[in-house]
Amino acid sequence: MKRLGILLSGRGTNFLAIAKAIGDGRLQNCEIALVLSNLPDAGGLQAARELGLTALAIPSAGRKRAEHDAEMVAALCEHKVDLVCLAGYMRIISGVFVNAFPNAIVNIHPALLPAFPGLEAQTQAFEYGAKVAGCTVHFVDEAVDHGPIILQRVVSVQDEDTAESLAARILEQEHMAYAEGIARVLSGEYELVGRRYVRKFVVGRSSTLRS
Repeated sequence: MKRLGILLSGRGTNFLAIAKAIGDGRLQNCEIALVLSNLPDAGGLQAARELGLTALAIPSAGRKRAEHDAEMVAALCEHKVDLVCLAGYMRIISGVFVNAFPNAIVNIHPALLPAFPGLEAQTQAFEYGAKVAGCTVHFVDEAVDHGPIILQRVVSVQDEDTAESLAARILEQEHMAYAEGIARVLSGEYELVGRRYVRKFVVGRSSTLRS
């Protein structure tokens, strides 16, 4: 049973989608071991506690990034986390963090990377006039929204869309894509070739994600 550590800074909608996928039996052979936030009042922490999960805040305000990250890493290691999942975690993680979990930190970004990295990606795509948008599940490195891509889902931009309606439709895809991306990583049935994530299919082995 693989153990997930969830990092969030807000409501935790992607965290809740992961929890639901586990609860429904769609995402298998894993459990949420710890939910962590850099903000004590993050709504996702209360949501986690209501689900009976261990949820902790390690405040980041006024602290050096490396020092804060070292404490986050210590908490994750204490709870024997195998895979770290960023779910609306609004901080750039340091090399200390990345090196502690090599190729074991994933994120979901509401754009088709490498286009529109950073904040308000859905609005960036809408204002740029993109005809397609979407979301990307990727490994995390020290750069912003930069690590190797695991999977992407495309959302068409409609003429009647607003930035808000587009963001809402992208979020629906995020909730499905993140569970699938986590399942792919946990399966171990892949290799990284340069920046390319390449799936390896093993005959007779079941997926950790059920449709």
